[in-house]
Amino acid sequence: MPATSTNTTLIATTRVARAHDRARAPRRTQTSSSPRVRVEPFSTHSSPARRFAVVPNAGNSFGRIFRVTTFGESHGGGVGCVVDGVPPRLALTREELQFELDRRRPGQSRITTPRNEEDSCEILSGVGLDGITLGTPIAVVVRNKDQRSQDYGEIAVAYRPSHADATYDMKYGVRAIAGGGRSSARETIGRVAAGAIAKKVLKEVAGTEILAYVSAVRDVQATNINHETMTMADIEANMVRCPDEGCAQKMIDAIDEVRVRGDSCGGVVTCVVRSPPRGLGAPAFDKLEADLAKAMLSLPATKGFEIGSGFEGTLQKGSEHNDEFYMDNSKGLRTRTNRSGGIQGGISNGEMIEMKIAFKPTSTITQAQNTVNRDGQEDILKAKGRHDPCVVPRAVPMVEAMVALTLVDHLMLQHAQCNLIGASDLTNLVQGNMPTLYDANAIAAAAENAKGKMDTKAMSDAFSED
Repeated sequence: MPATSTNTTLIATTRVARAHDRARAPRRTQTSSSPRVRVEPFSTHSSPARRFAVVPNAGNSFGRIFRVTTFGESHGGGVGCVVDGVPPRLALTREELQFELDRRRPGQSRITTPRNEEDSCEILSGVGLDGITLGTPIAVVVRNKDQRSQDYGEIAVAYRPSHADATYDMKYGVRAIAGGGRSSARETIGRVAAGAIAKKVLKEVAGTEILAYVSAVRDVQATNINHETMTMADIEANMVRCPDEGCAQKMIDAIDEVRVRGDSCGGVVTCVVRSPPRGLGAPAFDKLEADLAKAMLSLPATKGFEIGSGFEGTLQKGSEHNDEFYMDNSKGLRTRTNRSGGIQGGISNGEMIEMKIAFKPTSTITQAQNTVNRDGQEDILKAKGRHDPCVVPRAVPMVEAMVALTLVDHLMLQHAQCNLIGASDLTNLVQGNMPTLYDANAIAAAAENAKGKMDTKAMSDAFSED
């Protein structure tokens, strides 16, 4: 999301402001020889309070209307999220959130971290006793239960290569050593819980389905995947989460090969969005693919993102790459190919959105590595702890969650700006079966009725969901 978020954190208190004002005022000094007043000059360098009075929200929140804030450290009391902007009157159960968290949970197989966490979630607010959302912030927490902080004694001093240890010290001057704190993938629990809510909204309103799977581990790449017909059952059929059974075993073997040597490896997750709403995104700085890229690259260990034809598209000519249009009797304007990946000009066109996300090898490994400690001395580190030899199998639900959060936020932005007034004939032509949150005809009828008198029933009908 844009760095110019209106939701900012004010850190300049009244006390700081008053101290600043006192520093600017002339200071009276009494000398033994004379009662005269001496005016001391004020330097802006001596009191920077005003310059640093307002800062962004410190990078812990995502979204503008459907807004998610995650909290907690890997070895703290727990982790979770607060989700603001959830529509009221949505049926939502704890089990729906738990289903997604169970997919992300550690200790599921030998190719994931052996840390044994139940990851049982609690919904603290925002959902009534009848299981209906209230329109107020939804808070979800998962308690940490299987911490082994003693495994992190060595990295209290020595920095893990390619980990966030050093950069956290550079930025904050302090860090949560045990478990990596906020840099741990355990932070994504809040994202996955929030993503479960976003998925529910998208499914209810637009019939949108989001599916991700492992498409590559090291040099093993899946090939026989039909994005139109694959199901979650196909993806969850094996521990590596690859719907190509022939490649799945090769991927598992590739992970096992590095795991037994105390090493790690990376891979690629492919995500598809079926039946996405049309018209999502903005033409300049808030292009849908730009926000999807930020969402994906905010996940731990991500190093690459491409959408549609991606980098391979650079090898084609325009006549080869362009997606030609045609009219579909039921769905309106369509494209015969989908090299754009469902997004053109930064705006979704209703075709399937297809993207790939690259994950680097897990940085914490048990092999000895050269590093530097906090005293500036070169050192050798052999890390301990329980870590994934390859993150991509557990990254699948994380990717789905961040895609869902991005899409639902853009869906709300679209309806806030473009769907308050009835659609034009041209909009209907190119959008086809574009889902609407509200009945535009009922809104227009209610407005006409209101010219003579206020008809509360018509207004109520106008703003009821389809």
